[in-house]
Amino acid sequence: MSSALLQAFVGSTAAAPAIPPLAAAALAVGLAAIGAGYAERGIGAAAVGAIAEDDSMFGRGLILTVLPETIVILALVVVFLTLGQ
Repeated sequence: MSSALLQAFVGSTAAAPAIPPLAAAALAVGLAAIGAGYAERGIGAAAVGAIAEDDSMFGRGLILTVLPETIVILALVVVFLTLGQ
């Protein structure tokens, strides 16, 4: 009897996703943004210190500070391409 209940339970929930697609997309972009912010925290502090010592490091510091934000942009692109299908 328990095997029949188990089969009925597994058969009824096998097609349903654990997280709805829009919630999964929001979670993916949110986690990418948190990761980029965490990376940018250390890079920004190092870039400001380098620029304070040498003004010619401004361009390199700016590029390295903005680089983690591309992760969020790529996550948004993937979400829009995935949800558009």
